[in-house]
Amino acid sequence: MSGKDWEKAVSERDERIAALEAQVAEAAKNAETAERLRGEIAELKAQGESDRIDFKLQLAGVRNVKAARAILADHGGDIDALKAAEPWLFADAPAKQPGGKTGLPNAGTSSDEGKTMKRWCKLAGLDDSNDKA
Repeated sequence: MSGKDWEKAVSERDERIAALEAQVAEAAKNAETAERLRGEIAELKAQGESDRIDFKLQLAGVRNVKAARAILADHGGDIDALKAAEPWLFADAPAKQPGGKTGLPNAGTSSDEGKTMKRWCKLAGLDDSNDKA
C-alpha cells in the first residue's frame, strides 16, 4: 500500500469510527429516552391500578377508601372478601339490630306503639286505669 492509499484507508476508518460513535451516542440517547419512557409507563400503570381499586371500592359502597385500602391486602386484594369480613366498612351494610345476647328484643320493652305509650303514661303517673274501677 502506498502512503496515500494508507492515509486514505486510515481516514476512511476514522470516519467510519466517528460515524459508529455517533450511532452509539444516538442509540444511548434513544436507550435513555426509552428507559425514561418505560419508567413513565410503569408509573402510569401503577397509578391506573390504584385508581381502579379506589373506583371498585367506591362502587362497592365503602365508607372510607383509605381505611379499606389499608386492610385490603389482608384479604388478598379481593373486595368481596373484604366486604364479607368487614361489613362495617361499607355503607350498605345492615345496621346491627339492638337486642339482648340472643339477638331478640329485651323482655322489658314493648314493640307496640300503644303499649309503649301506655307504659310511659303509667310511669309518669298519668295512668287512669284505677279511676275506672
